[in-house]
Amino acid sequence: MTIELLKSKIHRVKITQAELHYVGSITIDEDLMEASNIIENEKVQIVNINNGERLETYVIKGERGSGEICLNGPAARKAQVGDVVIIISYCSMTPEEAKDHKPVVIFPDGQNRISA
Repeated sequence: MTIELLKSKIHRVKITQAELHYVGSITIDEDLMEASNIIENEKVQIVNINNGERLETYVIKGERGSGEICLNGPAARKAQVGDVVIIISYCSMTPEEAKDHKPVVIFPDGQNRISA
């Protein structure tokens, strides 16, 4: 048996762009991906603090240091530029493995950058 646990969380970043006519996904600044241990093509859940929307999609690597958080495709209808979201990834493991698991949680600044 396995259970799902929080793996990574990018807590409170602003949507910088929304591209409706795109294949789909969320583009995330590579610095944020690296700091949160989220990898390209990983499935994530996006929770919009402004309107309560929740959606799942996959990650595309954005330009390092740009602060970019862009919802692409149909997901672009779920948020507006400036909305604050939480990006969450989960992992599966046995209850025994879970006892020692420590998720990675980051708190970027108001410009979607890693605080020093």
